[in-house]
Amino acid sequence: MVHHLSEKHSLLSNWIAELRDVQIQKDRMRFRRNIERIGEVIAYEMSKHMAHKVVNTTTPLGTHASKVLMEQPVIATVLRAGLPMHQGMLNYFDKADNAFISAYRKHHPDGSFEISVEYLSCPDLNNRILIIADPMLATGASLVETIQAITKTQKPKEIHIAVAIASKKGIETVQAALGMDTPIWCGDIDDVLNDKSYIVPGLGDAGDLAYGTKMQS
Repeated sequence: MVHHLSEKHSLLSNWIAELRDVQIQKDRMRFRRNIERIGEVIAYEMSKHMAHKVVNTTTPLGTHASKVLMEQPVIATVLRAGLPMHQGMLNYFDKADNAFISAYRKHHPDGSFEISVEYLSCPDLNNRILIIADPMLATGASLVETIQAITKTQKPKEIHIAVAIASKKGIETVQAALGMDTPIWCGDIDDVLNDKSYIVPGLGDAGDLAYGTKMQS
């Protein structure tokens, strides 16, 4: 259930190339817009796999049997790096409900870190389609912690994961925790994590590139 959208060339591949480019990364607005566009493309591809119904649409000259989504999803994102991708998906799923999660790496002096989930704002997710949008899937630990925090009290009927770039390790971690049938939609997939658990070649810190550097906690 891994959808690797760069396996076939499209404009999405060009936008990912720009995301990776250290020169183009200097333009924060373009960086954010490219992530947003990737979210739009993933939303479009995802919609092809969602249930639809037929409704009669009244036109100035008659009626038309139109196909529309059976139900609207809930789009969730991890603050702050996920905001541009979230907006891209919301541009296309424009009637969706929304959820926001604060999850981050809490670093220790010895170089290790743990995932801290401190804030969750969401609608009722029971029996809903949940899409979690995050530009980078590195170790997969924060994503699994986020989903576990959500599903302690909520029971979505489907969970889809949308990322711009994933590592193979991150995909394996998510599949081990959630099952092989969880759809993971990736703009591209890289092979390696470095000793700091960043994706290589990746693109760097998506949150810093989109919004500026931050103090380390």
